[in-house]
Amino acid sequence: MSERRARPNGKGRGRSAWLRSLAAAATPPTPERRPAPEAEPAPPEAEPASIVQAALYQDGVRVSSPATLAETFRELRLQRSGMAWIGLARPTEAELLSLAAEFDLHPLAVEDAMEAHQRPKLERYGETLFVVLRAARYLDAPEEVDFGELHVFVGPDFVITVRHGAAPDLSAVRNRMEASPDLLKLGPEAVLYAILDAVVDGYLPVVTGVQNDIDEIETEVFRGEPEVSRRIYELSREMVEFQRATRPLVGMLHGLMAGFSKYGTDEELQRYLRDVADHVTHTSERVDGFRQALTEILTVNATLVTQQQNAEMRALAEAGFEQNEEIKKISSWAAILFAPTLVGTIYGMNFEHMPELGWSFGYPFAIGLMGVVCVSLYVIFKRRDWL
Repeated sequence: MSERRARPNGKGRGRSAWLRSLAAAATPPTPERRPAPEAEPAPPEAEPASIVQAALYQDGVRVSSPATLAETFRELRLQRSGMAWIGLARPTEAELLSLAAEFDLHPLAVEDAMEAHQRPKLERYGETLFVVLRAARYLDAPEEVDFGELHVFVGPDFVITVRHGAAPDLSAVRNRMEASPDLLKLGPEAVLYAILDAVVDGYLPVVTGVQNDIDEIETEVFRGEPEVSRRIYELSREMVEFQRATRPLVGMLHGLMAGFSKYGTDEELQRYLRDVADHVTHTSERVDGFRQALTEILTVNATLVTQQQNAEMRALAEAGFEQNEEIKKISSWAAILFAPTLVGTIYGMNFEHMPELGWSFGYPFAIGLMGVVCVSLYVIFKRRDWL
C-alpha cells in the first residue's frame, strides 16, 4: 500500500489538493465513539461476493475491469496515474476491512458503512471524503416508497460506493460517465457529482407517485372510505423518511458548491452541481408540502369521521325515541283495554254469591264503570302525550 501511495503522480496530487481544500469546507466528523481496531487486509484469495463492478480509468477512459478486489489493488499499484471506481452492494466486514487497509479509510467511516442506517451527511477523514446518501424509489404495485442507503468514499484517486438496499442502481451512472470521458477525466469529484445527480433525479418519480397518492386519498376522504385513515398514516410516515433523505442533502450540496467555487474546480462541473442543488431544494420543498398536506387531510378526515359518527348516533337516538313513542302508545291502549277486560273478567267468574248479580242496575253499572275507567285513562294518557 505504501508503494502505491508514494508513486509520483502530478494529476493525483492535484486531486489530493482539491480534496484537502474541499474537506476544509465540509462538516467536521463526529467525535470518536470508541477506539477503532486496527484494520487488517483480507487475504487476496478471499473473493468478494458483493462486488458489483470495479474498473480503472485513465483520462476518462476505462483501461481495466478487474474481477476481484485483489486484482483491483494489484493493477492500481502498477499504474502511474488513473482512478479506481469500485462498487459494492451489502459488503461483508472482511471486504470493507480490505478496502480500508488498501485505501487508508478511517475506521469510523468504515464502521458507519458496515452498520448502515445513517442519516445523510458529509464528513472528512484526512484526504478522504465520506458521503452518506438516502436514495428512494416508488413502487407502483403496493404504492409505497422504498428507501436505500448509499455510502461513498472519495479519495485522491479512487471512488468506492457501498450500497445498502435496491436503490440506487449505479450501473446507469457508470455508463453515463464512461460515455462522457471529458467529464470522467475530471476525476473522483466528477464521479461524486454524477452519483449525487442520479440520487436526486431518482426522487422525481417518487414525488410524482406521492402526488398521485395524495390526490387519490383526498377523493377517498370525501367518499368516506374506511381504510383511508390507515393509508394517510402510512404515507405520512414515508414522508417523514423522505424528509430525512432530502433535507440534509440541501446543506451538503451547498457546502460542496462553496468548496467547488472557492478552490477552482472546473466551471462546467460547478454548473452541474448547482443544477443538482436546485433540484434537491425543489424536491425538499415539495416533500415539506406533502407532509403539510397530509396533516391537513388527516384533520379533515377526522372531522368528517366525527360528523359521520354524530349523524349515526343522532339517527340511533331518533330511532330510539320513535320506538319509545310507539311503546308508549301501545302501553296506553293496552291499559285502556285492560280496564273493561278486568271488570268483565271479575263478573264473568262463576260464583253463586256475588252481590251485584241480583241488583237490577248491576249490568248498567258494570258497563258505565268500564266506560268511565277507559275515558279517564284516555284523558290521562292524552295529556301526557302518550296518545
